[in-house]
Parts: sequence; C-alpha cells; structure tokens
Amino acid sequence: MSVFECSLVKTVDDSYEIEIGRALADTMVDELTSGVFGKYKKFAVITDSNVLELYAEDIAKKLQDKGAVAELFSFAAGEKSKTREVKAFIEDSMLACGFRRDCMVVAVGGGVVSDLAGFIAGTFGRGVPFVIYSTTLLSAADASIGGKTAVDTPLATNLIGLFNQPKKVYIDIDTWKTLSQRDISCGLAETVKHALIADESFFDYLEENIEKVFTLDDEVCEHIAHENCRVKYEVVMKDERESSLREILNLGHTVGRAVETVSDYKLLHGEAVAIGLVAASMLSQSLGFVSQEQTDRLRKLLDRAKLPSQIPQYIDKSELTRKLYTDKKVKDGKLRFVLQKGIGDVVYTDAVGAGYAMPISEEQIKAIIEKM
Repeated sequence: MSVFECSLVKTVDDSYEIEIGRALADTMVDELTSGVFGKYKKFAVITDSNVLELYAEDIAKKLQDKGAVAELFSFAAGEKSKTREVKAFIEDSMLACGFRRDCMVVAVGGGVVSDLAGFIAGTFGRGVPFVIYSTTLLSAADASIGGKTAVDTPLATNLIGLFNQPKKVYIDIDTWKTLSQRDISCGLAETVKHALIADESFFDYLEENIEKVFTLDDEVCEHIAHENCRVKYEVVMKDERESSLREILNLGHTVGRAVETVSDYKLLHGEAVAIGLVAASMLSQSLGFVSQEQTDRLRKLLDRAKLPSQIPQYIDKSELTRKLYTDKKVKDGKLRFVLQKGIGDVVYTDAVGAGYAMPISEEQIKAIIEKM
C-alpha cells in the first residue's frame, strides 16, 4: 500500500472595501471597467424587479457605454425568489448569453439580491468575482457585510449556500430616497440589533436620532451606515465561518426567521427580526440577564422605528414552534438562542453545546411566545 499526500495549504486574503457615499454608480462602473478588479469585460448585472428600472438598467447602460458586455438578469422581488430554482434560472440564462469564467457578477439591490448573486458568483464557472451595489438600508446593515450567501428551501432558510466575499461593496445612500417607510424601518431592525449586541452608546444614539433616519438626514444616515459596518466587521473578522462568535449576529433571528416564514412572508425580514428581538429580550429577562426597563427601552425604540413588537394574531403558534427547529443554530435537536446581557452585550457560557447560543427548552420559548 502507498500513500500520496496532496499538500494544499492556502493563504487567502479576502479583504475588501466598503465605500459609503452618494451617487456611487459612476464610481463603481469606472472601477469595474478600468481593471481595478482584473481585466474583465463581461458583467452579469443581477437585480430584482423593484430595482431593475430604478438603478440596474442605468448601471448596465453605463457599463456598455464604457465598451463592456453587460447583460441584465432579474427576478421577482422578495424573499420568495431566494430559491434554488431562481438560482438555476439565472445561471442557465447567463450560460445562454455566453457567460463563462471570464465574467464578473454585479449585484444591484438589497439583501435578497446580494445573497442570491453572491451564491451564483461562488458556483458559476466554479467561482467568479462579484461586487455589491447596495440599494437598501437593510442590505447596508446586514447582507453587504460578511460574505454569507444562500438560498431558502421549504424546510429551512439560508442553509444552502457558501461563504463568498465580494471584491467591493458600494453603499449608495442616495438610493435610500426611493425606499418606502416600511423598507427604511426594516433596515433599522438590523441596526438596532447591532446596537443591542455590541454598543450601548450606539443604542443611545439611535434613541436620540431615530426619526432623522426617515428624513434621510445626511449626517445620521452616514453615521448609522458606518456603525453598522463597524459592528458587523468586528464580529466577522474574528469568526468568518460562524463557528462561535458570529452566532451573536443571529440575535432575534431564531424567532424572527420562523415568524417571517410562517407569515408566508407577509412580514418583511426586518419586521420579523424586530419581533424576534423582543422575544429574545423577554427570554433574556426571564433568565435574569435583562431588566424590565431594558426590554421596555427596546420596545419603545422599535415603536419609534415603526416596527412591530408583537406576534400577529394570524400566526399559528404551534406551527411557529415547530419552525424554530429549522434554525441553523439547532444542535442535536435542541433549540439554541443568542441572549442579551443588558444592552450592548450578549451572554456567553462555556457549557457544552452553548458558547454564544444557549440551549433553551421548548417550554421556555413557548411561554414567551404566549406572552407575545
């Protein structure tokens, strides 16, 4: 018998810039076509039906005017499109248009677009580079940072995917002008989450300035965009593959994702996360980690952000409880929750199977759901 060893030790630098500013479409097009990311001449611009006419068509035209080959690939807006079937449709469309390994993907839109486009870029031709042009506060707060790309299935959300870092992210605050109040509120849910897990002073800032976000105050919007990037980066840089610390970014998402799915996506992601944040705070309070005053502060801030804090009456509570078990933090069939430690910190325990997500019995979370 003989053994042949394949030594494949790699040193990978996945660093990238996040540029926060205004009117960044021209900047992105110039960088794409001038060779900043490599000598690419073919660009697959992936977007959704909401953003297609608002921004994506113009970006594709700008690329074409620079002499590049740019094709638009769009899908119906919404979480329901984040599926393997839509991914395959776009991949087949790219192949039919002659796209091969010599292309780049340009994701133009919010979180669903960047999740789907990033996953496509990671598998198309066994991997092609991509950039993100973020058009929503929610994307700027969450999906644009960290490289988690995925699709949903009927059984679970975000469990089919890969870690794939973009070459650059452009957060264009001018695009927030075309967002509805509901969309801005959804972005604030992830913003509040970041303050809860890592920075009480940021929570204080939001309490002082939350209404100014809806008027698109220049200073406030740029500050929260920067702080969202900072908080998430400080977590991701320590645990890119979500083996431990990165789980704290799931605060509010165990109940939130379940509520979002069981609502058949009547609730948007940020609205469901807001409900999940209150559930996590109430659960943390029941275990002595959070005070009533801190839970009340959270509810008041979410209310000012025009976000829900109660589970809607039409949600089937039994179905909701069952859905909790599809959460990616479940281990050995046990529910695990990220818990707050006051405001600006999370609970850590070195108990087996815990870490930054503590095992919680079904009875414990059912009691919270009943109260909500």
